[in-house]
Amino acid sequence: MKHWLLKTEPGTYSWADLARKKRDRWDGVRNHQARNNLAAMTVGDPALIYHSGGDKSAVGLAKVAKAAYPEPGADDPRWLAVDVAAVRSLERPVTLAEMKKDPKLVAMALLKQSRLSVVPLTKAEFDTILRIAKR
Repeated sequence: MKHWLLKTEPGTYSWADLARKKRDRWDGVRNHQARNNLAAMTVGDPALIYHSGGDKSAVGLAKVAKAAYPEPGADDPRWLAVDVAAVRSLERPVTLAEMKKDPKLVAMALLKQSRLSVVPLTKAEFDTILRIAKR
């Protein structure tokens, strides 16, 4: 099992949108490395939903419900999508500032490659963010 962080602009598609729909397609990724991360996802992998933009915080927990497939309507068949299902809201949002302060997260891909919309997390990073949410 792998762990992931999926970034989204809350004004475009928010955690609340996914929670309301319960399951939805995660698409629109137009970065090759992020696309490769989508391709590596397997059904059941957990994913944190992260609001970029003004919020800059992890807000929800989801899981991969359908592995990568060609994104419908994309102009290039190499672009991929996955389906994700909402699991639950985090107890409270975990801000980017909190993540940057935690020594267990200094090597996290989100902090090293902040422009990627789909980033892998180690299990330890994933668990640390969930622990911070419970404080």
